[in-house]
Amino acid sequence: MTKDKKQKNRHVYWNPYFGGFLLGIIILFTFYMTGRGLGASGAMKSSVVSIVETVAPTHAENNAYYSQFITEDESPMKTWLVFEALGVLIGAFISGGLNGRIGWRVQHSPNITSKRRLLFALGGGVLFGLGAQIARGCTSGAALSGMAVLSTGGFITMFAIFGSAYAFAYFFRKNWI
Repeated sequence: MTKDKKQKNRHVYWNPYFGGFLLGIIILFTFYMTGRGLGASGAMKSSVVSIVETVAPTHAENNAYYSQFITEDESPMKTWLVFEALGVLIGAFISGGLNGRIGWRVQHSPNITSKRRLLFALGGGVLFGLGAQIARGCTSGAALSGMAVLSTGGFITMFAIFGSAYAFAYFFRKNWI
């Protein structure tokens, strides 16, 4: 690829197989160093618990779900998942800055508007977040880390995620191509 093409197309990413290989190595390294795998949805849960505890402390203490994460001596934000998620965000900004990709834009198919793309992304994110809470883990926590330790639940989660994505892709394909 010539230098002119690289200047015009700033959306050149790593090979997905290479990225997947690196992710697998990182998961194994994380298990070796910390004794646990990767995950992200727990950081969101900690953030929600902290917000509810700040805004309505009595409600948080009396609620069966929130109260299990609240202790007097330690904040719900003081968990390895929060620091992992912050590290991912900081790393993404560093990578984006080094490659000139930081900016406001909405990438979408020419067949849809930016507003529709954002609405579908928000809806999908909300549904995936709800599913992660119901399943007690997200793609990285339940599926990838589960599969890394050969957990049956990890394989079932991964098949469910990719199977449902494959099944629903037909109905939503016009939004992306």
